[in-house]
Amino acid sequence: MYWKSFAVLALAVPAQSMLRFSCSQLVVDRIDPLVEPGNAPSAHLHQIVGGNAFNASMDPGLDLPSTATCTTCQYTEDFSNYWTAVLYFKARNGTYKRVPTFANQFLEPANGGITVYYIPPYDNKTPVTAFRQGFRMLVGSSTRRADANDTEARQLSFRCWDKDFAGDSFGAPGMGTDTKYLPNRICPGGIRANHFFPTCWDGKNLDSPDHKSHVAYAIGGFENGGACPESHPVKIPQILYEVAWDTSGFNNREEWPEDGSQPFVFSFGDATGFGTHADYLFGWKGDALQRAMDAFCGVNCVQLKTQTTQNANRCTIKPKVNEDIDSWLTELPGGMRP
Repeated sequence: MYWKSFAVLALAVPAQSMLRFSCSQLVVDRIDPLVEPGNAPSAHLHQIVGGNAFNASMDPGLDLPSTATCTTCQYTEDFSNYWTAVLYFKARNGTYKRVPTFANQFLEPANGGITVYYIPPYDNKTPVTAFRQGFRMLVGSSTRRADANDTEARQLSFRCWDKDFAGDSFGAPGMGTDTKYLPNRICPGGIRANHFFPTCWDGKNLDSPDHKSHVAYAIGGFENGGACPESHPVKIPQILYEVAWDTSGFNNREEWPEDGSQPFVFSFGDATGFGTHADYLFGWKGDALQRAMDAFCGVNCVQLKTQTTQNANRCTIKPKVNEDIDSWLTELPGGMRP
């Protein structure tokens, strides 16, 4: 099982060999240039981080490093965009309230957003090939509502935190009491969503119609040095998104559903959590990411240029879609239904 192999990674890999950094909130908007390019609004709401060249179309020929003027990420050469769906609280009376993101552990100055990892194989020897300009991919499926128990589904999980990131936090994402569905108990310290992307590439296509077919998971697990399938022979960095949802303001059981079920629902109408998904659009400047991967960089990567988190927080764009997303709403943005 993939989760077990990642536990090996957590024990075997020194922290310095896992590039981990914060990307503060860029915008929360109803656009999705991968699945619905050009549509504004798109079907459901997303929270986006990264470079400020982000738009509803994101033409594959767009050179993000030369177009963007700032990035919400710690590393200033990273103008990539990373995004996921938005989480809402559904009160007993049927109204919805957006759940904000907050800064992940050890990255507390960040203005919410996403924690991003680029992970090399655990042996610190096996080379990986950085993505090319125009590369993009998607993990997860917004239509999934049950445990598919397939390779992709095992890359998606949730952690229920006690206060101050406490609780059953041993091991990597997907370990301990982590679940593949939204936690059905109160999480005083919030809920962390984890998304692992494929680690093998066909070496030819920067994208595919489903945004998945040009990539694949390594046989036996990337972290164990597993070989890539013949159809996708090029090893690429393991990308992980961690999204910390601040559910602490929604712990009043009297507002939860009367049947005791968990009250959170994603912006695309999923109350199970099985439909969680994440999008990636590569935009690193020059060979910056390749240099970092060749050096097996970690939290403090001297091969890359950095900015203060406070400066990253100042990089924002205005939503393309003018709609209320933060009041108590009678329906989810776009009219999506659980």
